[in-house]
Amino acid sequence: MMSQMSRSAVAIVLVCSAAGIASSRATVQASQRNVLSRDTREDVIQRADVWIPTNVETMDLRRGPAGPGAFGPNALVECTWVDAKLGGKTPKFECVLPGDDHVKVKYGADNGEVYAEVAATRLLWALGFGADAMYPVRVRCKGCPADSKESDASTVRAYEFAAIERKTPGRELVGRNGSGWEWSELEALDQSSNPEARAQRDALRLLAAVLQHTDSKREQQRLICLDTAAARPEKDACAHALLLISDVGRTFGKANAFNRDRPGSVDLDAWRDTDVWAGPKGCRARIHQSLTGTLDNPVVSEAGRRFLLSLLQRLSDAQLRDLFTVARFPARSQTDMAGEPGREVDAWVDAFKAKVAQIAGRTCE
Repeated sequence: MMSQMSRSAVAIVLVCSAAGIASSRATVQASQRNVLSRDTREDVIQRADVWIPTNVETMDLRRGPAGPGAFGPNALVECTWVDAKLGGKTPKFECVLPGDDHVKVKYGADNGEVYAEVAATRLLWALGFGADAMYPVRVRCKGCPADSKESDASTVRAYEFAAIERKTPGRELVGRNGSGWEWSELEALDQSSNPEARAQRDALRLLAAVLQHTDSKREQQRLICLDTAAARPEKDACAHALLLISDVGRTFGKANAFNRDRPGSVDLDAWRDTDVWAGPKGCRARIHQSLTGTLDNPVVSEAGRRFLLSLLQRLSDAQLRDLFTVARFPARSQTDMAGEPGREVDAWVDAFKAKVAQIAGRTCE
């Protein structure tokens, strides 16, 4: 794994990348796809990081990753629609801001991903795990078609509930079978020589289960190279690689076979009632694998449990309230909270702390 000096350098890269310094289009252009052989890809995954240290207590979960390219909470963004084919089934479109800054917008008051991705990416970011940045915004889109029909350049459509994505820049590393990685590949590590890295990977598994990251298919995770130098020969494909989750839109609910929006995204009752552990003893985290998923009730080591717990316990109640408020969870409400958003935010905070307590109350030795 990395030396302390290398880790510090990569931390700087991550801070800059999370800030959204590059536009979505520039990021794609900069992220040259390196197609790796099977052996080289396995070697890169073996050495890749999943976690970079952060000062958890000082992370501003309301504002999120800062810097050029970032958007303030609930900012009004004006853009022009771009005819682009985007994957996935949830409502989304591409539009362009001044300066040829292309962004992907997810939208819809009834689209759970608009809320879940903001909260999940900011939690991962605050704790030090890799994630793309998502900003909760309002959008006025010139030329956006209604219901995916023909565009009218004279029409301006408003989207009160939307989120804009800024991908973590880096050279995307893909294998012969395509991009992404499966959760079972986190096992590709020499446990005897890298106990710290093993603990970090187990912590990420456990956190994914806590979040109920149901849509865990290979394409939802990315393997990127953070090297700033030109592409290297395949035998030295990447010195500093990062394994990250790139799509966490189906979280804060309950994992389900078909990755349905309900109960998969921001469902307080479903999330609160899903235990962290799959049984009364042992450390098998509870997350049932969906039909497309690759994460299924992972076994977590004691070192991994302790590692994640040490991070989660550093979050304050104020940070948690900011997290659920900025992600607009009350607007997604399915629970009767007497019409008081503050009460529902408190309920989410309580549910979160209850899960932390479950992690604290278990030993894995």
